[in-house]
Amino acid sequence: MEIKLKKYSTTYIIEVVGDMDLYSSFELKNIVAKMITKNIRSYVVDLAKVDYIDSSGIGVLIHIYSTIKKSNRILKISNVHGSVEKVIKLTKLSQYFPIVGSVKEALLQIEQTKKVE
Repeated sequence: MEIKLKKYSTTYIIEVVGDMDLYSSFELKNIVAKMITKNIRSYVVDLAKVDYIDSSGIGVLIHIYSTIKKSNRILKISNVHGSVEKVIKLTKLSQYFPIVGSVKEALLQIEQTKKVE
């Protein structure tokens, strides 16, 4: 798994490339933990290039979302598709996670949320 960071305004886009499994998903957890300590307020996790996720990857997404939510920050998960989408739907996490169709849509929603605050 590879992680690419991009910044748009004050939001960081975390592009995940490859499989999110037992051997690699901890890397995403560590990167987000470091970003939280740097007081970054909004995040988009882009899963467009993830074709496989196991329970470890799901666990990391749950951990990231709950940590970000507890600290009053914003997270959107974008481009969920294929087998990743099936796993999220089977575990009924599609109702839990803030999933949007695209990075662009995520950025628009984040900007709207910031205006309300």
